[in-house]
Amino acid sequence: MVNKNILCLFDVDGTLTKPRQAIEPCVEEFLLKTIRPYCKLGLVGGSDFKKIAEQMNGDDVIYKFDYVFPENGLLQYKYGKLVGKQNIQQFIGEAKLQKFINFVLRYLSEITLPVKRGTFVEFRAGMLNISPIGRSCSQEERDDFERYDKIHGIRKTMIEAIKKEFPDIGLTYSIGGQISFDVFPNGWDKTFCLQHLENENFDEIHFFGDKTDMGGNDYEIFNDIRTIGHKVTSPEDTKEQLKKLFGL
Repeated sequence: MVNKNILCLFDVDGTLTKPRQAIEPCVEEFLLKTIRPYCKLGLVGGSDFKKIAEQMNGDDVIYKFDYVFPENGLLQYKYGKLVGKQNIQQFIGEAKLQKFINFVLRYLSEITLPVKRGTFVEFRAGMLNISPIGRSCSQEERDDFERYDKIHGIRKTMIEAIKKEFPDIGLTYSIGGQISFDVFPNGWDKTFCLQHLENENFDEIHFFGDKTDMGGNDYEIFNDIRTIGHKVTSPEDTKEQLKKLFGL
């Protein structure tokens, strides 16, 4: 890798942090001090900027990392500056969007879970985030729902129902994290961020993510021909794979 122009691009949840938790100081220091001399650093997450900043210890994440792509790259930060953004509302149109949201809320009103909390549909610039349990649940409730969902397939079943209701709406559904799934226009998955890197002249783009199986929100970018994919299981595993990659 001598003299190569390399970008290491990271998912956040489950890759650099534990789910919805802040990055641990040892992981951050490893990236910024040990790995940075070997490559450029980038983040791409399905969450909005506020949530990514919370997990990465502050808004100055845009200065710590060379590229930050919230909402799968619908917002684009480069070297500390916002250089572009897109909007799902303009893309789909208000009439279709409301019909879609109405169906989702009606569906959620008719299912019973061990607990339900608040914020079931979160409107983001580039996507909708839908949570059957509600995003205002506690961490313990998150963990319980994740286990419940693995047994009962709540999110998977809901996605199938939405696809049946809206077969031609042109949306992609991606399960990520513990309690929710993302909905966005076809092609607006994490590969969307790669178009903003096409003129950066990287010899290699290494992507690190944990939800790389089909249906996971890292699947498309992990398998994209423009990236070299690395499936990880935890922040600690990410560190070990980086050490191996750069011979440390």
